[in-house]
Amino acid sequence: MRLAEIIERAVGRDAPLEFTAYDGSRAGDRSAPVRIEVKSPLALSHIASAPGELGLARAYVSGALDIHGDMYTALQNMAALELGSVPPKVRAELLVRLGWSRLWWPVPHPAAESRLHGRRHSKKRDQDAISYHYDVSNRFYEWVLGPSMTYTCAVYPDADSSLEEAQWTKHDLVARKLGLREGMRLLDVGCGWGGMVMHAAKHHGVRALGVTLSRKQAEWGQKKIAEAGLTDLAEIRHMDYRDVNESGFDAISSIGLTEHVGEAELPAYVRSLYDRLRPGGRLLNHCITRYDNKRQARVVGFFNRYVFPDGELLGPGHIISAIHDNGFEVRHEENFREHYAKTLTAWCANLDAHWDEAVREVGEERARVWRLYMAGSRLGFEENNIQLHQVLAVKLDGVRAHMPLRPDW
Repeated sequence: MRLAEIIERAVGRDAPLEFTAYDGSRAGDRSAPVRIEVKSPLALSHIASAPGELGLARAYVSGALDIHGDMYTALQNMAALELGSVPPKVRAELLVRLGWSRLWWPVPHPAAESRLHGRRHSKKRDQDAISYHYDVSNRFYEWVLGPSMTYTCAVYPDADSSLEEAQWTKHDLVARKLGLREGMRLLDVGCGWGGMVMHAAKHHGVRALGVTLSRKQAEWGQKKIAEAGLTDLAEIRHMDYRDVNESGFDAISSIGLTEHVGEAELPAYVRSLYDRLRPGGRLLNHCITRYDNKRQARVVGFFNRYVFPDGELLGPGHIISAIHDNGFEVRHEENFREHYAKTLTAWCANLDAHWDEAVREVGEERARVWRLYMAGSRLGFEENNIQLHQVLAVKLDGVRAHMPLRPDW
């Protein structure tokens, strides 16, 4: 049995995929829209040395394995591809043909793999983790994210709404949940390129402060604030949310930060936000979660090594309990996982449309990481392996919440 046939057997003969390999073999559906190409024995070494998705990811990121066609379609149909999934007799034949030493010989990991040092979730290590993912290239992110430069789940008012309409809707929904009005003060922690900060200032007359650990994000956002004539209302700082000295804010938004905080640090994170709000002030926490509270928090494998190092995803109940048990009263919660799948579909399309430019800008390895992770994330939200929850809470004014009797957003 030749290599392409072995790969086909590992994935499943019914998968709408074609397989080719460096030994000249070909298998699968030749009319399929996606072709998996094993370009080098190094692909098998990666898969053998790190069975599962990490080995596959290393093979793809390094270029030893290629995926021609739509990445999402490929991932839908090849999630089972790992050496352990090959039947024992076929695996033995593969090992004999390739040679044990050749298959298991250590191979260097792709240069794009993260390497962090120091105490987990210390300020220094958190800075390094954020810089690894976000300080890639503002131009690259402009191509992927589009004009809004918003790197969090959009909220689609209609199934056929554009990405820009959906991101505007998300920002406005957050503003309305927080009850923002002219003259209020907003703190946006983990503000990214400043989308929420600028929306609050421009459309609600709010004095908004955003903080981010990404220097490139802060520089981009400060420039856009100046160009929009919003410097009297909006500000972005390159700093850790733990170092914000101001307090008495009317509202705090945290959109996509909690994933970077860590389970052990979550209570302190919530208390720090509580301490910065005035009585009656509201918190909106928006983050990716596990689908239950039973899974381990730490992100491992490909996503830890190449996407969000030190990332941790908690169950929604865990997050709600932490908010509730550290001073706040929880008032509303909803899940937007289908919206995140649509958001990622749009980002994937943007990357594909700018692929050659993206490779020139950040290098082929890094571009391959983004292509793989965004398509995989879309699949994760669609299959309910991960979710996106917004939790609205209030810092009580004595016993008064100053909330409407029914949601007015």
